[in-house]
Amino acid sequence: MSTHHLDRRRFLRTTVAGATAVTAGGFVPDVAARAAPATAASTPRARSGAVSFRWWGTSGWRVDIGDRTVLVDPFLSRYDTGLFRDAFDPATPLTVDTAVVDSMVDRAATILVTHTHWDHFNDVPHIAARTGARVFGTLTAYHLGIAYGVPTGQLSPVRGGEVLEFGDHTIEVVSSLHSRNAAWSVAFPGVRVTPPSKPTTIADLPEGDTLAYQIRVDGGPSVFFMGASDFVERNLTGLAPDVAMVALPATGSTADYVPRLMSALDRPKTVVPVHWDNFETPLVNPPVVAPNDRRRLDDLVAAVRRVSPRSRVLVPEYGVAYRF
Repeated sequence: MSTHHLDRRRFLRTTVAGATAVTAGGFVPDVAARAAPATAASTPRARSGAVSFRWWGTSGWRVDIGDRTVLVDPFLSRYDTGLFRDAFDPATPLTVDTAVVDSMVDRAATILVTHTHWDHFNDVPHIAARTGARVFGTLTAYHLGIAYGVPTGQLSPVRGGEVLEFGDHTIEVVSSLHSRNAAWSVAFPGVRVTPPSKPTTIADLPEGDTLAYQIRVDGGPSVFFMGASDFVERNLTGLAPDVAMVALPATGSTADYVPRLMSALDRPKTVVPVHWDNFETPLVNPPVVAPNDRRRLDDLVAAVRRVSPRSRVLVPEYGVAYRF
């Protein structure tokens, strides 16, 4: 694959932009987490009964619900592939930064995978092995998990439409779409219908179909998570989340992205942009942002305010505990 003049946001999922920011209405950030920049170790154990949401860059989240931790697309290793230097190498070896990952996933019980590109799936098998967490994802995620040696008893393939009960919260699985680049194509397309050999490079992790998830906490918020900036409009009808973690587009390949998304989600009270940071830099605040991505974030914020003026927009910082 030629990488000459490759736009990283056209190549990957349409993502986002910038880190300047906006209104945080509806959020009560953890004061201690605000007091110092987030680092790889700044994820304190949630107290019993508390519900908090910490952004881990890209579309990754740590959600603490009482004594249970749910992870969404946890990519913490954040190694260099050349993507942000216009020197992208699809043969980049898959690696796990265990010093970082192990310090942050002490008690993960559930892992939700939106799709299996490396910046979403890379660390999942290691976390599953370390914590015993159950992994939910597409059939591709299931077969890749087997390839990595994750026991089948920890792998739960889902396809969209499932509403899963966890006592104090439910997780609804939503069939979704991966974003398209300016050529209306997808990076590393394809699925795994049987377990492959253990992946060794980032090109060995295909998109593998895409899901979204909605977590509803008893007595708390309903929160929608995207991992890529496209969607099936009719599949979002009726979700009406309080908070939407929204992946931002870098191209116009998806028509009327923001108006249709806000309408389908019934104009959430709070919109949180994700996948706008340089995910090949350390997970330390302030997030590193490419100039084009900063501009794209500003464009997204303006679009949300235009079509959903009562929605408030929060551009998150790494590791801060947000409570809705």
